Amino acid sequence: MTTARRWTVVAAPIIFGVIVLLAWQGAVVAFDIKPFVIPDPLTIGQQFASRNDVIVQASLGTARNALIGLVVGTAIGTIWAMIAAALRPMDELSAPVLTALAVVPIVAMAPVFYAMFGASVETGRQIIAAIAVFTPVYFNVLRGLRQVKPIHRDVMRAYAASPRQLTWTVTFPGAVPYFFTGLRIASSLAVISALVAEYFGGPVSGLGKAITSAVSSSNYPLAWAFVLGAILTGLAFYCLTYLLEVLVTSRMRAA
Repeated sequence: MTTARRWTVVAAPIIFGVIVLLAWQGAVVAFDIKPFVIPDPLTIGQQFASRNDVIVQASLGTARNALIGLVVGTAIGTIWAMIAAALRPMDELSAPVLTALAVVPIVAMAPVFYAMFGASVETGRQIIAAIAVFTPVYFNVLRGLRQVKPIHRDVMRAYAASPRQLTWTVTFPGAVPYFFTGLRIASSLAVISALVAEYFGGPVSGLGKAITSAVSSSNYPLAWAFVLGAILTGLAFYCLTYLLEVLVTSRMRAA
């Protein structure tokens, strides 16, 4: 990619974002839109700057639960996909349960987990994040493990490769792009599910509780500032997983 092309890729989203913010600010001022409908970006930015310590603390609380859920859900989803890929009957037996798990409503499960593990601990939120992460990781990894073309297997067998060598040199490398696709999807879902779970009980921490508290006190610009914190947290998770993908795939190409 040329230097000019890199600048275009970077500058275009920034310019578009600035245009959207200016249009937003102008619409709020021109039509005298009330803060309880939507505050203007300038006021939200002022709240974000003046209360950044509180916002950062709330963001870290949500990020911690999302990260634990992401790690646990990814590990379980990957291991189960490997088992299902190796044993097709296991895949067929577990398919109905996994399909049901994919549509579990967070709104319904959050109070149940708080009742099970207690409302003073973060366990329920972390489990909800792990459940949300499990599904995209599992299905993407399973698909990746089954994408090996027969001709590649035949070539490896012609060279007298063992099943273990076939797995490590063909199957796993082919599944890596699918794994990271699922991981990038799951990274955003982990943040969203952990945040939503905070609305329905549990410890008084995290962005969900902070947004609820700000809205209940009619401090709408502060609520939107916490929403901005949630957006930045989600972007951080997505960018970190994307960076991890770039590092791993570049190493694989170099090897």
